[in-house]
Amino acid sequence: MRIRKLVAIEPVNFHAEGREEVKNYCDEVIFYDTEPKDAAEITERIGDADAIFVSYVNPIGEDILSKCPNLKYIGMCCSLYSEASSNVDIRYAREHGIVVKGVKDYGDDGVGEFVLSNLIRRLHGVDGFAPFKGNEYEVSGVKVGILGMGASAQMVAKGLTAFGGNVFYYSRTRKSEIEEACGYQYLELHDLLRECDVICSCLSKNVSLLYKKEFEILGENKILFNSALSPFFDVEEMDQWLEKENTWYICDNLMGLGKEEYLERENVFCEGKCSGMTWQAEERLNKKVIENMKDYLGI
Repeated sequence: MRIRKLVAIEPVNFHAEGREEVKNYCDEVIFYDTEPKDAAEITERIGDADAIFVSYVNPIGEDILSKCPNLKYIGMCCSLYSEASSNVDIRYAREHGIVVKGVKDYGDDGVGEFVLSNLIRRLHGVDGFAPFKGNEYEVSGVKVGILGMGASAQMVAKGLTAFGGNVFYYSRTRKSEIEEACGYQYLELHDLLRECDVICSCLSKNVSLLYKKEFEILGENKILFNSALSPFFDVEEMDQWLEKENTWYICDNLMGLGKEEYLERENVFCEGKCSGMTWQAEERLNKKVIENMKDYLGI
């Protein structure tokens, strides 16, 4: 079994070697390296393809899928944790016989490095501003509360504990085995916001936890990190919190930033790209996407 025509409808972080390997399983392969301007262009790019590669940037909904009758396979070159958080309409795809396969756990190392490196810069005051605690401070002894305890959160926690940080976490489900193995302490959300100096969100896309009450509990003299692909807070409440004394917001990507105006604030830093997408992460991603495609083909 082979794929007749596969189209990567947008940039999907595929290396040259990965692109060549994909050709082994397809009669025709097209990789687009520019973003489509709208749904109509996405539909045009798909055309008569029976398989597509997509990233997390553009929504692939019923409006597009219903116009592509030949489509039988969607390879997501990005994390897929749930139907609710996916940019692909998986329900529609399933009901119309389109197989959707996603990946996960390929870019977690970079997220851990992003959080740890920027926390150290803030604690030491080497980012052009006074150290967070007044004096230069080590990670040792700092209380960090992590929202979520998935793969990327575990990488963040691992890096922090290596430098002596105290790790607390909140999750919808407790991870007792991780607590026992690593010594992390579970706290309810409000307790975590109150007790910790640093809060790091490693939540899935479109999951929000911080609203008016939570920001009131959080208070001043805190650092917020976000590595998710969407804000994990109410933007209006965030606006007010950023006006408080010694508050800092550090985010890796623009999708999770909240709003573009934050880029003008001195107490906000955004790297402008997903910290998990290192060269090594792209290699892992390529391998997982290709394995998914081979599995679909029964190879």
